[in-house]
Amino acid sequence: MTAVAEKVNLLGMPKAKLEAFFESLGEKRFRAQQVLQWIHQRGVDDFDQMTNVSKALREKLKQVAEIRGPEVVYDETSRDGTRKWVMRMDNGNSVETVLIPDGERGTLCVSSQIGCSLDCTFCSTGKRGFNRNLTAAEIIGQLWVARKAFMPFDPNLERPITNVVMMGMGEPLLNFENVVDAMNLMMEDLAYGLSKRRVTLSTSGVVPALDRLGEVTDVSLAISLHAPNDELRNQLVPLNRKYPIAELLAATRRYLDRLADKRKVTIEYTLIEGVNDRLEHARELVTLLRGLPCKVNLIPFNPFPESDFKRPSMNATRRFQSILQEAGYITTIRTTRGDDIDAACGQLVGRVEDRTRRSQRYIAVQHVNP
Repeated sequence: MTAVAEKVNLLGMPKAKLEAFFESLGEKRFRAQQVLQWIHQRGVDDFDQMTNVSKALREKLKQVAEIRGPEVVYDETSRDGTRKWVMRMDNGNSVETVLIPDGERGTLCVSSQIGCSLDCTFCSTGKRGFNRNLTAAEIIGQLWVARKAFMPFDPNLERPITNVVMMGMGEPLLNFENVVDAMNLMMEDLAYGLSKRRVTLSTSGVVPALDRLGEVTDVSLAISLHAPNDELRNQLVPLNRKYPIAELLAATRRYLDRLADKRKVTIEYTLIEGVNDRLEHARELVTLLRGLPCKVNLIPFNPFPESDFKRPSMNATRRFQSILQEAGYITTIRTTRGDDIDAACGQLVGRVEDRTRRSQRYIAVQHVNP
């Protein structure tokens, strides 16, 4: 019995790959433009609805291809308007995607991995271990699903999603090819048409991949720093032991130097009471960032069950902010959004099969040291 070939999911193909796909079928490259618009601008997943594509080609596509997004298993809106989706992927595990409305802006926080291998001490996702990378279809599928939730799917209407941040579950630079393909689709005029300033990749500092990123794209950049010195960052972000702060900031400067326009990197700094929120830490951060075109986003720690860390008081947070502002840095305090549905920064978990058994180790420690 002959095995049936697996169908190709067109959802995650950027324009160049989709053109190559149609050429492999003996079709003209312009078919890619048509199909891109049907999928991403009209939300169509049925080839029969693509009325400007010939019936013969539609029949051929039904035999070899599909348009399949993630399955939504949870969709809830917070009291503050934040909306969270849990989306089930092919292996049965799930990721979480969050839309944060703010006036005319709607920012979608997208995941790149199921779980995360970095084990940052202040992040709930890291405590669940790592399962696998998401495919490009699964990454862009989060935007596709979220956009479909605001029907009609009309590119001429006001956009409910104006910004995308690769700040969900996982480290984007450890899933390089798929993340780049998905971001290319986000910025493709025939798809979502987002500006390079409105697509942001956040990294904890995979330095070689950051240098590579600068060779293939010019999206906006955010650095998850969280500490002003290596000794402290080694504890909070274990990746720092491999790529210390000096190497990370040097790579960040190289990335900014490649950009055609003058842009600032966003420095993300999670404030944890009694750990990295002292005034001397703020002053050290001022010195560390000197000469780097940047703005600072302070994130008060969002508690989760496996952590003993605490959120600093608002007074302590504002004192930290004032030192940075007095030194000339644009410094914002990220408002906690969606914490009533566990959608706040650092709280994303999803249903992750922990192949590293990391979650079991943390639970065991909690029982030993309650």
